[in-house]
Amino acid sequence: MPSQETEVVVVGAGQAGVAISEHLGARGIPHVVLERHRIAERWRSERWDSLVANGPAWHDRFPGLEFTDLDRDAFASKELVADYFVAYAEKIGAPIRCGVEVTSVRRHTGRPGFRVETSRGAVDARFVVVATGPFQRPLIPPVVPDGAVPAQIHSSGYRNPGQLPEGAVLVVGAGSSGVQIADELRRSGRRVLLSVGPHDRPPREYRGRDFCWWLGVLGLWDAETPPQGAEHVTIAVSGARGGHTVDFRALAADGIELVGLTTSYADGVLRFAPDLAANIAGGDTTYLALLRAADAYVERNGLDLPEEPGAHLLGPDPDCVTNPRLELDLARAGVTSIVWATGFATDYGWLKVDAFDRDGRPDQRRGVSTEPGVYFLGLPWLSRRGSSFIWGVWHDARYIADHITTQRGYLHYDSADRIG
Repeated sequence: MPSQETEVVVVGAGQAGVAISEHLGARGIPHVVLERHRIAERWRSERWDSLVANGPAWHDRFPGLEFTDLDRDAFASKELVADYFVAYAEKIGAPIRCGVEVTSVRRHTGRPGFRVETSRGAVDARFVVVATGPFQRPLIPPVVPDGAVPAQIHSSGYRNPGQLPEGAVLVVGAGSSGVQIADELRRSGRRVLLSVGPHDRPPREYRGRDFCWWLGVLGLWDAETPPQGAEHVTIAVSGARGGHTVDFRALAADGIELVGLTTSYADGVLRFAPDLAANIAGGDTTYLALLRAADAYVERNGLDLPEEPGAHLLGPDPDCVTNPRLELDLARAGVTSIVWATGFATDYGWLKVDAFDRDGRPDQRRGVSTEPGVYFLGLPWLSRRGSSFIWGVWHDARYIADHITTQRGYLHYDSADRIG
């Protein structure tokens, strides 16, 4: 790709990159989207084989295109999601260039804009939108040393049970990924232990409506800041096998042993915090709170939705919760694999601009960074709770495109155009 100029360079062609391209294109703003792999690559190559979207097809999409050949209440497979974004990019004519890796972004000296260096040449741009998302660098806590078990992998590297050596598996992390992987492994016949930390546990469906619908009508998707201390709390929800409410008691009844937060390792023994019961209870609290809020909404609005009194009943805690295991001799327990479903970190080493706070996090408000001309898109809580979800990123992208439009007006101002 020869050196060129454009108004906006968008880095990344996942859901955020496609979304901002639609809004920039609708405003006639020249731009290019640079993607080092394929469109929506992480959906294809960095997720396990059986993954489906965590929201139903009617919800987890952009406004301009529905999923084809899929029931609106079904959950799209990872391949269908990736194909959806390819089709959307084609529909809007997004100027995406795949196989182009951005290696650095630096502000010009003595003139506006930025020099964007790539694996295929340089691009000069007035604005840069960082649409690389939050899932850039897999995080594996430095707890268990290499070689302590035959296999340690991050959830982004897990594909299916047959990938792991024979033996028991410890899954660390009880968000959507950890729960679904643990359940799949158990159904394949493995002995499975699941390390459960703090989490939110919404109902998959209640009174005939998906939890995505409830969060919408209750205004919870629009929350602008997370509850204190819950900025990084995971959400245990699943669209697997047609969608179901995650129930840790049911997982235990199916043979998964629950343990607390994984804390340390020494001499072949892994140790867990004595917090399992508290973590389960915390998830129950968020679950029941949503049910009560939904009931109040139904009554307040006179809706004819079937009651579900049974949904409010929680069964007794299993023995693994009331008498939790605090230590595990990995060899004696036959644990040959650990799957770390412990999230991701961002990686902005290529972004050489003053757009970060003292902790290295993007310093931004609704995606508008402290470095004029640089924007972030697709991050959790960028503007509200829904920001990192498919539909939420589309609305955040519209705001950023509006902001760029306004700034272009200032930059293109000419005193000769003044009246009087």
